[in-house]
Amino acid sequence: MIPDESQILEIVDFALKEDLGDGDHTSLATIPAEATGQAQLIVKGEGVLAGIELAKLIFKRVDRKLDMNILISDGEHVKPGDIAFHVEGPSRSILSAERLVLNFMQRMSGIATKTNHLASLISDLPTELIDTRKTTPCVRLMEKWAVRIGGGQNHRFALYDMIMIKDNHVDYAGGIRNAILRTNKYLRENNKDLRIEVETRNLDEVKEVLEVGDVDRIMLDNFTPDEIYDAMKLIDRHQFETEASGGITEKTIRKYAETGVDYISSGALTHSYQSIDMSLKAEFKV
Repeated sequence: MIPDESQILEIVDFALKEDLGDGDHTSLATIPAEATGQAQLIVKGEGVLAGIELAKLIFKRVDRKLDMNILISDGEHVKPGDIAFHVEGPSRSILSAERLVLNFMQRMSGIATKTNHLASLISDLPTELIDTRKTTPCVRLMEKWAVRIGGGQNHRFALYDMIMIKDNHVDYAGGIRNAILRTNKYLRENNKDLRIEVETRNLDEVKEVLEVGDVDRIMLDNFTPDEIYDAMKLIDRHQFETEASGGITEKTIRKYAETGVDYISSGALTHSYQSIDMSLKAEFKV
């Protein structure tokens, strides 16, 4: 499922402009205008494939005459040697789209693979794995799309669609109470309906949030699993959602999920993944 096609196409158009400039002069110089051809995408690593639907958009954006025959869909597991799709049409157009397709698919597949691995470690528990804003500027939409393909969920997309009161906001505001009260006043005065999350650094700050109320989610940042157990005893689960964040790895994620938190957020999903190598190779009909 494409998240927002109009925004995706804006990013694709900018990326094509960046790559093509005033023309793919190598292809223009070496390949006749009327030439047509086929190419196949060869997977050279193991993981979860992501970016197939995006590749369709890119090829069509470059040239409506390009057609894809998809063999492996987004979200499916792949291994070295697998052929994900064939593309057919004007040869120059295939080559003009090649690098952008590969750049996005390699990175999106890396994100989807990492997400899928971490999510699988807690799949039997009700805790959901979510991403963060620690993304590559201008291509956040693609990276968060890849998280969903891999089996994770998206946190807020940006600064405008949710209130997240973090440690710096608390310190600049003069404390948690001030930050929460001012936030609710701001939302009322500006007629905005946004969910509110507050980051806490210790049990005292959890208690302060509980005293003030008027928030939707409490983030337990850099808590140990034992500290989260203690925090969960204080938090009314029917009133506040809970999120564990900070320094959670594949070795510890299950311990955190077993505390009963609603969400575990991980910036590593979009900043510490390993891209999956792929290549787009010309093929010839026999």
